[in-house]
Amino acid sequence: MKVGVQFPNESFVSEPSAVRDFAQTAEGLGYSHLLVYEHVLGAEHVRRDPPLTVPYNESTVFHEPMVLFGYLAAVTTSIELASGILVLPQRQTALVAKQAAEVAYLSGDRLRLGVGVGWNHVEYLGLGADHSNRGIRSEEQIEVLRQLWERPVVDFNGRWHRIDRAGISPRPRTRIPIWMGGFSDAAYRRAARLADGFIYSLHGPQGPDPDPRGTIERLRTAVAEAGRDPADFGIEMLAPLPLTPREFADLVSTWHDTAVTHLTLHLFGGSTTPKEHIAALRDYRNELGS
Repeated sequence: MKVGVQFPNESFVSEPSAVRDFAQTAEGLGYSHLLVYEHVLGAEHVRRDPPLTVPYNESTVFHEPMVLFGYLAAVTTSIELASGILVLPQRQTALVAKQAAEVAYLSGDRLRLGVGVGWNHVEYLGLGADHSNRGIRSEEQIEVLRQLWERPVVDFNGRWHRIDRAGISPRPRTRIPIWMGGFSDAAYRRAARLADGFIYSLHGPQGPDPDPRGTIERLRTAVAEAGRDPADFGIEMLAPLPLTPREFADLVSTWHDTAVTHLTLHLFGGSTTPKEHIAALRDYRNELGS
């Protein structure tokens, strides 16, 4: 099982060199991957119908993942760069394909593209995207992404996409893995059919998952029912907040010999400084031992 860390967006708002220091420290300590989550737009919550139920608002800090990965590709050498998640249906598919291919090129094929459908209808509106069909539309997007990465010329005529004998260059030298995230059975089934792995959170919008082993088993069953080998399907578990270094080490030990292939430490931002986060990286890693 690989152990990585989620990038604490909220704490990195001053010197860009602190972003570099955090990523290089994580890499030097042996964390396998750096996971970056996103929103393009925050929004006020008052008088919303339907209401915005997740506590991100107009002042919450989010760094743009693909731009950030371009920077991180230049200041790191081995740590995997993973989006967790990129809200795919609110973005132009061909542009995502181009950006991802460029990150893969700059980083030496270290990109893992985690995607999901999101929840913020205000953000979709601001980006000129349709919130109502985001789930089914994301399936076509994944097909388009893979064609653009694999073929020099794409001629695609789908329900939401028309590409008339066009392509991107440079294309990725190796396959960019697409992982999916979400909190519903529909998300599990979609990932089981289409994705290379799933990003699973122990703590979702409705609170802690009361049966994480059952959830993971349902996901693996869906993979098998889709005609695929569950052994070839990655599962990343996002650790809940808050956990002490000892509690995180216990979590790693608990899930080490299971179907979970990646376990990711979540360092919450807010008032914590970059220097304190870098120190925490060492504390958590030291508790893990060898």
